[in-house]
Amino acid sequence: MEGVGTAKTATPAISPLAGEPIERADAERLAGVLKAFADPARLRLLSLIQSAPQGEASVSDLTAPLGLSQPTVSHHLRILTEAGLIERDKRGVWAYYRLVPSAIAAVADLLTPPRKRATKKTR
Repeated sequence: MEGVGTAKTATPAISPLAGEPIERADAERLAGVLKAFADPARLRLLSLIQSAPQGEASVSDLTAPLGLSQPTVSHHLRILTEAGLIERDKRGVWAYYRLVPSAIAAVADLLTPPRKRATKKTR
């Protein structure tokens, strides 16, 4: 499996639940991605972006539902982007954000025990 995210936060190819010890560098990269998930505002941002009509949203679309200031929302979006969980598309003066489904699926797969993965795929 290819790594997900930027060079700084790409997830490892081996799951910490695969029965093999995970290398320190891989654990640190995975922890960086999981830290991006580990914030209520970021989880809400992922949800808001996913549920947006076109599957994308700008900062101005996200500030009111979160009740946070524009700089704070931009900060959280930067962290999610650096983790490779969302991507940014600049159009004129606006930037639009959308989820990277393969990145989120890769993290979910890494955290699913191998036995559960096998059962899920056969269903």
